[in-house]
Amino acid sequence: MNIEQEITQSTLRIVGDTSLTHEQAMMNLSKIPGQFVYGFLPPQGYGKLLNQGVLSDLGEGYAPICPRYILPDYDLFLKKGCSFLRIDPPKDLFEAIEALKMFYRHIPSITNFPVYLGRLDRMLQPFIRDEAEARRLIRHFMIFLDRTISDSYAHANIGPEATLAGEIILDCDYELQNATPSITLLYDPAITPDAFAARCARNDLACAKPSFANDAVYKNAYAGEYGIASCYNVLPVGGGAFTLARLNLKAAAEQAQSTEDLLERVLPEAVALNCAFMDEKIKFLIEKSLFFRSNFLVQEGFLHLDRFTGMFGVVGLAECVNHLEALEGRAGVLYGHSGAADSLAHRVMTRLTELVHAYKSPYCAVSGGHYSLHAQVGLDIDIGVSSGARIPIGDEIELYAHLRHAGQFHPYFHSGVGDIFPFEVTAKRNPESMVDLIKGAFSVGMRYFSAYASDADVIRITGYLVKKSDIEKLARGEAVQQDNVIWGLGEVQNSHILDRKVRSL
Repeated sequence: MNIEQEITQSTLRIVGDTSLTHEQAMMNLSKIPGQFVYGFLPPQGYGKLLNQGVLSDLGEGYAPICPRYILPDYDLFLKKGCSFLRIDPPKDLFEAIEALKMFYRHIPSITNFPVYLGRLDRMLQPFIRDEAEARRLIRHFMIFLDRTISDSYAHANIGPEATLAGEIILDCDYELQNATPSITLLYDPAITPDAFAARCARNDLACAKPSFANDAVYKNAYAGEYGIASCYNVLPVGGGAFTLARLNLKAAAEQAQSTEDLLERVLPEAVALNCAFMDEKIKFLIEKSLFFRSNFLVQEGFLHLDRFTGMFGVVGLAECVNHLEALEGRAGVLYGHSGAADSLAHRVMTRLTELVHAYKSPYCAVSGGHYSLHAQVGLDIDIGVSSGARIPIGDEIELYAHLRHAGQFHPYFHSGVGDIFPFEVTAKRNPESMVDLIKGAFSVGMRYFSAYASDADVIRITGYLVKKSDIEKLARGEAVQQDNVIWGLGEVQNSHILDRKVRSL
């Protein structure tokens, strides 16, 4: 099939797909040219590992027009307004919300929607004068976000302090049960009141948000402020991530003849090629693409080139270790279930960290001059590959052991990692116990904790949120408003997301 035939086939498939909304169809159509245009060439040897499934460009294409993840300085925007958009600094809550609604419309990303909405409670709190009015305005704001940003990679942060704005956001989310935006509490037990944390835990069980991020650790991730964007990506505010390219450790292990072969031949080659690939992509993005040369976000100081880094994604640690154990004649010695397997996992991650950090990139000063490891959540087409460093669904271990295990491996991933735990409905009666559980998990090294109750409609798939009721609609061929449901259906079918072990407190 030639290029013209491929373009024709892809176009006709999209325009005839009745499960897509008009907006979803338009966005899918816009991606087609990028599949056939090469603004830069990948390094020699990259294509081989791409075809083997060892490496993935995660659908960014070879002529990017903007960074993958963008975290504007919203505090600066609310302070000075925006000249390009002709928005004056807001003077009250109504104006602040209207200004943000206009500003969000112009924040690009890999999804074409903003992936970071800022620290909403801190941004809105200074404008609150009357609680009743604030509740009315913020409620409509939350509805607006869900209906106009049809992608739950859009992520808002709250905390670590308790605020009236934060309480209102939580109450609205609890009532509305919307999948967008995703929300994270930047949680620090030394700062966050227990009552506010319990309120967040109540919401987490009811509608899968907010997740809890270990703020005491993450606030030192970069010089300056950080934010949680997209799934659980930890990135510098005023910057973000140029790109995310991933390494599939399971596929890498399948190319190795032994553990030593993986550590000394396969991984060094894969890391070098993945990093070189990101170098070329970022060079094109900075020097040839329009964004950093002309976008108003850069020109007005809401973003800074030196606040961006690149993310080195990782999936399939569990399957990698299990394969290596079998290769060495120890079939049945499983990641998460065996000290020997976990020791091997540490060897793999230590070696991977050494290789990634040894590769110096001219584009990553904010992350120490090297790319930042990230526990990538996976793709809807992945089969038999677990997100990041997670224990596979179906192999889960006892809850407290699982949390301690996660605490061992979360610290490897500087730019984001997380685990997800469904709970029995009875957990809703005791959110305070959930807070105690999270405190314990963070004390043993865990970085990011997500949960939902087994009867919740809004659930966390891998890192994003969808409604189970929307998955059921899409499975029947009905169009749904939210883009993520398409991927969520694939994850349900291929990764058995709905079969996660349900926990009890």
